[in-house]
Amino acid sequence: MSLMENTGARKISACEDPLTVTYIILKHAAEEHRHAFYLKKQIEKVEGCPCPTYEHDYLLAPAQSRFYLNQLDIAVCRYLKNELGLNGKDLRFAAYLLVTYAIEVRADELYPVYQQALEKAGSKVNVKSIILEEEGHLEEMISQLKSFSENWELHAGKAVEFESRLFANWVEALETELTLQ
Repeated sequence: MSLMENTGARKISACEDPLTVTYIILKHAAEEHRHAFYLKKQIEKVEGCPCPTYEHDYLLAPAQSRFYLNQLDIAVCRYLKNELGLNGKDLRFAAYLLVTYAIEVRADELYPVYQQALEKAGSKVNVKSIILEEEGHLEEMISQLKSFSENWELHAGKAVEFESRLFANWVEALETELTLQ
């Protein structure tokens, strides 16, 4: 999860326009970086679970984990090029909106389940602050998507569809790896 939060933060920063970057984008990137940091710090508390970097040997399902967001970004960019004819700065911003929307939908589903698992395990770690921020991110994305297109729900639905397939592949890879351990 830390890797994915970090990847998301870096992707947000990469799509920033140096002149027209908004407060919302800066805030979102900063919060995603903070989530990555927090989750990484929590891993250090788990005995017998060294994870000093995001190198291959320290990750579960490393290929799927590393390329999850990149594959989503590629699928959304192809869709936006084919369906809306976007390119350049417009393509980067639209992809940011749709990819982020799909990821925030997933985060709103995944983090509460993660929190419940932590509580059930009696862990001192919690992700409640991340849950609150991810809920805020989803609201911000919906607001921006409404300004982007009157058909935002159609486009957002496609992004969620792409993400759902990638998520299923990621979960399958995790299950396979954990079964082999």
